Amino acid sequence: MDGFSLSIRELLKDNEYGLSLTLLTGREGLSNRVTSSRIQKPGLALAGYTQHLHPDRLQVLGNTEISYLQHIDSRIAAENIAAICDFPISSFVVTKGLRPPQLLLDLAEARHIPVLATSHQSSTFISLITKYLEEQLLPTVNMHAVLMDVLGVGVLITGKSGIGKSECALDLVIRGHRLVADDVVFIKKKMPAVLIGQAEESLQYLMEIRGLGIINIKDLYGVSAIRDKKIIDIQLELMEWDELHEYDRLGVDDRTVTIMGIEIPHIVIPVRPGRNLGSIIEVAARNNLLKGMGYHSARDFQERLLARIESRPLGDEVE
Repeated sequence: MDGFSLSIRELLKDNEYGLSLTLLTGREGLSNRVTSSRIQKPGLALAGYTQHLHPDRLQVLGNTEISYLQHIDSRIAAENIAAICDFPISSFVVTKGLRPPQLLLDLAEARHIPVLATSHQSSTFISLITKYLEEQLLPTVNMHAVLMDVLGVGVLITGKSGIGKSECALDLVIRGHRLVADDVVFIKKKMPAVLIGQAEESLQYLMEIRGLGIINIKDLYGVSAIRDKKIIDIQLELMEWDELHEYDRLGVDDRTVTIMGIEIPHIVIPVRPGRNLGSIIEVAARNNLLKGMGYHSARDFQERLLARIESRPLGDEVE
């Protein structure tokens, strides 16, 4: 897929959503692209009113449109179809297994506009294609990271190469948590403000452990240790321990990071020998769940400390 568009050739290859599409004509236009998840029923355009025709959308022709073309004067039908085909139409889709007029097929072939057919009713096909396009046309980005489902929390583990992201993920899998993606996380932005991560298809269920090589988590630990995709809730960045750096020891102020315009909590975990990162990441996930329920332990501690200081009489000294 190129950017936020989808070619008609890619549309024909779908096997997951049950679109059941076949090509009738217009093979030369299979590289035409769809850029909108909305479809259009070009009834008014077929009647000659093309002012609001959207060529970047799939043009769906159902029983009403095909019947109309068959019952109007052939000369008017030819003029109106020609006017539509003058636009850079991405594709026509004919539903219910109907046979479109030969004139439409001939003009579409000449203008390199694919005409597709499906056996679905128009309403069924529109529902299926809308879900498909909404999924395929989401803004996307790839990140060098690991994505885990820890207690239902989507934890995106980042850090420079070799710092131990995959080893942390393996420890979490052994603890009963679930791997989503290792090394490359494919992230989609789902409106209004959700990030969904999954693995690249060629890397799904695989993990690279230095010294062992490539291992298959699904084969080693079963289907309970993996999942296909997960909403990203927090980013946990692993960073080499620096004695000169002052790390956050209270956690009162919540830090965030922005990915594709969406802010998510960001936690920096310093890495040094002897630190059990798997346990720390698990606790971070639990703490995030508590914050989601309205309880912030660091702020609660701060408030209790301030209340104790304020309640102490002025000049009172510890003996």
